[in-house]
Amino acid sequence: MLLDLKMPKVDGLEVLRQIKGEPGLCTIPVVVLTSSREKRDLQAAYRLGVNAYVVKPMKFTNFMDAVKQVGAFWAILNEPPPAGMPVADEPKK
Repeated sequence: MLLDLKMPKVDGLEVLRQIKGEPGLCTIPVVVLTSSREKRDLQAAYRLGVNAYVVKPMKFTNFMDAVKQVGAFWAILNEPPPAGMPVADEPKK
């Protein structure tokens, strides 16, 4: 999931908090893709469990390249958790 921190009606950090707090959603990889270079945003995102933090390039072509690279990493290179693997909050059966 690509998540912007600076959305018009909803704070991206709150969305991240809710996603990572839900047992059924918490293993979904979340990449913050934002214009914020603020240290507090970076720290808060990682504290809440973001998988990667990418600052949006200003030029549109560079932005599109960054999105393609992030997508390729998660789609091709990354190994997702095994199916049926319990998440940290779920008791093992």
